[in-house]
This record gives sequence, structure tokens and C-alpha cells, in this order.
Amino acid sequence: MQRIGTSTIQLDTTPAVLGFGSAAGKKEGEGPLAGSFDRVFEDVMLGEKTFEKAESALLNTALTFAMQDAGVAASKLDVLLGGDLLNQCIGSTFVARDLDVPYLGLYGACSTMAESLLLASLLVESGAATLAGAMTSSHFCSSERQYRFPLEYGSQRPPTAQWTVTGAGGAIVGALGTPTPQLRSGNSPITVQHVTIGRIKDLGIADANNMGAAMAPAAADTIERFLRDTATQPRDYDLILTGDLGKVGSALLIDLLHRDQIDITAVHSDCGILIFDGEKQDTHAGGSGCGCSASVLCSYIFKRMRQGLLKNILFCATGALMSPTSFQQGESIPGIAHLLHLTAG
Repeated sequence: MQRIGTSTIQLDTTPAVLGFGSAAGKKEGEGPLAGSFDRVFEDVMLGEKTFEKAESALLNTALTFAMQDAGVAASKLDVLLGGDLLNQCIGSTFVARDLDVPYLGLYGACSTMAESLLLASLLVESGAATLAGAMTSSHFCSSERQYRFPLEYGSQRPPTAQWTVTGAGGAIVGALGTPTPQLRSGNSPITVQHVTIGRIKDLGIADANNMGAAMAPAAADTIERFLRDTATQPRDYDLILTGDLGKVGSALLIDLLHRDQIDITAVHSDCGILIFDGEKQDTHAGGSGCGCSASVLCSYIFKRMRQGLLKNILFCATGALMSPTSFQQGESIPGIAHLLHLTAG
């Protein structure tokens, strides 16, 4: 691998996404992407006793689909990288405990799918791993209980608020050319060409009900650095997909990039907007949570790439690096955004 410009790493052996899987909750299964998820659960508890155990079951389901898609067993993974929104990342930790594989726990808030996939790709590129798993999840009920109020409280949501997605995504990364059931069927391989690690950006937003505004500056910074480092333009890509800025954050991102003469309007989309029908499902500014970009990427987007409908995209997941403690102490919300350049065909 080699560094390009100030911030971007070019992966010369182009690690490939060998398999992917997704799982979603009932509300997500009623949205526009319902047919893309590998499994939709009607029961918010997934048959478990707590919301937290339900989230682990959701994540385990997504990862299991990813391993089946890649044609590999958990015992073949050299490392598993994952995280979620719960304290000490217990959702993904308990999945790794049951699988008994080497594990690296991550916390990037809603950017965790990009962070885990980025690091998995670097490990495969460097030769430190032959097969690496990347996964993340969120659950509306477990997140609301931790970050805001008990569901029974029935607090009002302002228009800038986003709906935490009950969803999970997993991907298996290995060397390009590794035989998999999907590639043997003639589908396009999905490869990681470049990665750009995000920088923390904080413009002083302290409203936990407006996380799109808190994350937009980080997304703008990462996208701008990648385009500068690679000497490319937005029109060179089929899609520039952000993680979960929602309607408010997406509008701010476009405005921030316009100030630097970068126009992504024609190719931009956001996972938080794609996953719900904002008018019919009353999700206000859109979706959020680790599972938002994870479930959208590891279903709708990767399936379109495998089919050759998307061939050259930028995936830039965003995260609001707050905690209940920092919020209660009046701290502002730092934002982060990691980017992967993905190609198919």
C-alpha cells in the first residue's frame, strides 16, 4: 500500500468484499429497502429477554449471512472487527464471545461500519490477515434507553431528530480472487481501492437532537481531502454515499462543500434518507445509528454493486462521538467520518 497526498491510502492488492449480510427490524422492513435485507424481524425483542441481547442476536444474524455468502466458517476468520452504540460495545462483544475468534472492538459511533471495513481492508492488504470480518449494529430501543429517555417516557422529537435504526450489517474481506459462491456465479467482485481516515471536527454543536449538523463538517472534510489527494471530481463516481447525516446533515454537507467549489449534488445520497420513507414513516430528519449505514451498505448498495449497477462509489460513514456523560456535562458533539473508495467489475 502507499499513501497518496496527505491523507489517503491506496491499496495496491485491492482487498475484496467476499460476502455481506444484513438484518433489520420491523420499521426498517416497512421502508423502501425492505426487499434488500437478508432478514427482517417482526419482534423487536428477537425472542430475547432484553433489548441489548436482541441487538447481539441481530448482529449475529447479519454476520452469519455474510459468512454464508462468502462461503467461509467463523473458524476461518483471522480477525473480527466490530462495534455498536452500547456501553463497552457489548452488542458486538457478545457476538465475538460466542464465535471464539480473534476480536478487535471499535467505537466510531455511526461511522463504525466504515471504520471496521477500512481496518479489515488494511489488515488484508498488509498480509496480517487472510480473512477479516467487519460488523456493526444498532437497536432503536437499546439506544434510546442509553442516550435519551426510557421508551415509556414518550418524549417529543424535534424536526431535526433522527430515528435510530434497528439494523445490522456484516462483511467478509479477503484477497481479490478468493473463490466464493457469488463470484463463481458470475457476479462482479467488490474491491477496496482507497481509504481515507477521518479527522475529528467540532463546530460547537451541542444539540443531541441535531446530530446531522454535528457530523456534516467531518464528512465535508474527509470527502474534500480524498478528492484532493486522488485528483478526482465528484462526477468521476456513480455515487457518494454518506452514513447517516439525514436530511438536515446532508443539506449542510452540500453547502459546506459548495463553499470550496465542490458540488456533489448530482451523485450524493445518504443512508439515513434511503432507509425510511420520511413522509409515511414519520422519522423526521431520517435514520441514524451504527446499524443505519451498516444495513444499507451490506444490502442495497453491495447488491447493486455485485449486479454491476454501481461500479465506482465513495462510502463515507459519519459518527457523532458523544456519550451520555459528555452530553449531561454540556459538551459539544465531535464528529468523525471515514471513507472507502469501492469499485465493482
